[in-house]
Amino acid sequence: MDALSAEPKGVVLTERQRIAWLRLIRSDNIGPATFRDLINHFGSAEAALAALPELSARGGATRAIRIASEAEAHRELEAARRFGARFVGIGEPDYPQALKQIDGAPPLLAVKGALAAAKRPAVGIVGSRNASIAGAKFAAMVARDCGRAGYTVVSGLARGIDTAAHRASLDTGTIAALAGGLDQPYPPENIGLLEEITGGNGLAVSEMPFGWEPRARDFPRRNRLIAGIGLGLVVIEAATRSGSLITARLAGEFGRLVFAVPGSPLDPRCHGTNGLLKDGASIVTAPDDVIEALAPLAQFELFPSSMAEQPAPDGKAMSVPPGDSDRNRIIDALGPTPVEIDDVIRHTGLPASAVYLILLELDISGRLHRHQGGLVSLSD
Repeated sequence: MDALSAEPKGVVLTERQRIAWLRLIRSDNIGPATFRDLINHFGSAEAALAALPELSARGGATRAIRIASEAEAHRELEAARRFGARFVGIGEPDYPQALKQIDGAPPLLAVKGALAAAKRPAVGIVGSRNASIAGAKFAAMVARDCGRAGYTVVSGLARGIDTAAHRASLDTGTIAALAGGLDQPYPPENIGLLEEITGGNGLAVSEMPFGWEPRARDFPRRNRLIAGIGLGLVVIEAATRSGSLITARLAGEFGRLVFAVPGSPLDPRCHGTNGLLKDGASIVTAPDDVIEALAPLAQFELFPSSMAEQPAPDGKAMSVPPGDSDRNRIIDALGPTPVEIDDVIRHTGLPASAVYLILLELDISGRLHRHQGGLVSLSD
């Protein structure tokens, strides 16, 4: 059975686990990477929640960490139900299979619409908000043909290219990744389009809380969802400094195929896409260029499912926490320049388990900054 028809596997969270997961990801200083490390170390979200105050204190926090309460988690779950949405965990069958493999994949996604759209292989299509007529027409062609070939089309619900891609794939299935909460779509002019997506064969996804109004810094996070859900990304009309190029960079880092449509050197909207082609992106002049390149990737299960709450093989909690001398050695080794964790282990000579736990303490106390690619540095 190929990936176009395979039914994803996974472990469904219990209601108790889902509440614990939601509490953990909504607590202070807990991002996707920290969430993953906590689960790997402590084995469950409930155990991690219980350990947060001590971890934060050992990391040098100057105030008590805010931990989301059960009441808060219940309220958000109820808000999702009233909105016709639900939360899907990273190890569950309905979670996009390719997304869960990226660095910093969201532990929980709020989703609304046809969950089948997340179970098919996908291709991202992004580009200029101020798209030309020709650019929007070509985006629709690519989206329509990819949809007919069995792919879900992923985009960001923005004006221009995103809108054209979503509209062209309404019948075959499209995923809209939102920068804010599911109930705070942007731009407002595409609210009707979003309703068509979620009311038909498409799906809306977001990692942000309900009621969260999108800010400028939230859009790169949204872009990583687009880059991570698809097996490939098609960029059509992108200026030199644009969110589409951020999405393309992330797609490349995630090991996805990056495609670009060439354009006139005289059109600023094409400077970014032409630059991608110079940097090695695959050229696209017809929808078949994308479909043929993706075909080998969709013939087998690239992304095998993992357990919903299964710690790493060496992720058992240490019986005795590291001492202050070990903690100080790691703090002295770190600085404002991002470094790899393996380099920290080699430089300090400490056991990997001790290094990971101390980094967790610093992270939860707000003293550690995580960078793309697993790099870390001390916060300013």
